[in-house]
Amino acid sequence: MHDLKFIRDNPEAFDAALARRGAAPAAADIVTLDTKKRTIQTQLQESQARRNDASKAIGAAMGQGKREMADTLKAEVGALKITLTNLEEQERAVANQLHALIAGLPNLPGDDVPAGADENDNAELLRWGTPRSFDFAAKDHADLGPPLGLDFETGVAISGARFAFMRGQMARLNRAIGQFMLDHQCYKNGYSECATPYLVRTEALFGTGQLPKFGEDNFQTTDGRWLIPTAEVSLTNSVREQILDDAALPIRLTALTPCFRSEAGAAGKDTKGLIRQHQFEKVELVSITRAQDSAKEHERMVGAAESVLQALELPYRKMLLCTGDMGATARKTYDLEVWLPGQGLYREISSCSNCGEYQARRMNARYRPEGEKQTQFVHTLNGSGLAVGRTLVAVIENYQNADGSVTVPTLLRPYMAGLDLLKPGA
Repeated sequence: MHDLKFIRDNPEAFDAALARRGAAPAAADIVTLDTKKRTIQTQLQESQARRNDASKAIGAAMGQGKREMADTLKAEVGALKITLTNLEEQERAVANQLHALIAGLPNLPGDDVPAGADENDNAELLRWGTPRSFDFAAKDHADLGPPLGLDFETGVAISGARFAFMRGQMARLNRAIGQFMLDHQCYKNGYSECATPYLVRTEALFGTGQLPKFGEDNFQTTDGRWLIPTAEVSLTNSVREQILDDAALPIRLTALTPCFRSEAGAAGKDTKGLIRQHQFEKVELVSITRAQDSAKEHERMVGAAESVLQALELPYRKMLLCTGDMGATARKTYDLEVWLPGQGLYREISSCSNCGEYQARRMNARYRPEGEKQTQFVHTLNGSGLAVGRTLVAVIENYQNADGSVTVPTLLRPYMAGLDLLKPGA
């Protein structure tokens, strides 16, 4: 959501920021609806005041025996009731229009976000690690995985496309990766572990910005709840409609959860393998901060995600997304792209975004600065620390051997009872 006062005072700047995101101007329509709503509210207040005065005057007139005056006043009060009902309906309709218009707009990009139309305009900031040189033809995980227990056929037979079934050593490796990353973020990077609901109400998805615009990308249950597309939804909404103590900030939360996405906007993309699934696991990172601290917290968060890749010795690059490639809720986003030798390219494995106060306004999440009476909206940040399935892909492709086996990274072995090698058919 956006600050109405800012839009009223800076309509040209607001539209210019929307234009950087490829969005149409909206300030004029917003100001028009806001002015109309405020006019109706003034009429409501005036009519309510007149009704109250007339109601009091009825008693006085009756007490003085002025029945004709009292009848006139009663008629006026009756008419005012009808007027008030009509004005209240008008106010509701205009307020709903205004809310829907603002709710559908993306966040405004930060000044340091590069302009661009799509991923081709993103800025590469650094590369870490050197991609391994193989003395054999490196395989894609979709070809390498099945003999190791990555069963795509059973997943499809049970649930359809974009589902996988893991067996034995592959299932253990998948579990080990998630547990390692969760421990790493808690004990190395200071995040607090949470266990969250996987089903949320509509207002929770609205709060983090998945609704109303991106409903088709999510799964809804028969009772109206939604399966979480990421633990960002449940973690961020844990502070909704609260006024937080200044001393409690920053709040850093993490959770390892399944994530559910319909991938309606990704038809035909990555239909082979684990890269894009309807159901997957992810270690999510969420921070709730003061406005003045969010930029620094953003750098800290992306560093926490990078530290997992470095610990697993997986080569990656860090990208600053352009205005045209950011998610709708973000004001600035870094992507981490891991090297996949089987595909011969870098693929996204983490996206870390600073949402500013955009989500906080939708959730009404505030804090009271120390020594001040006035509250302020918090800033919210979220990122992957990391996606488990994509990390599994990166591990088996980067640690594959000529005989089809996969060496288990050293840091994962304690989570696998010391197992150091995945073997075909084991």
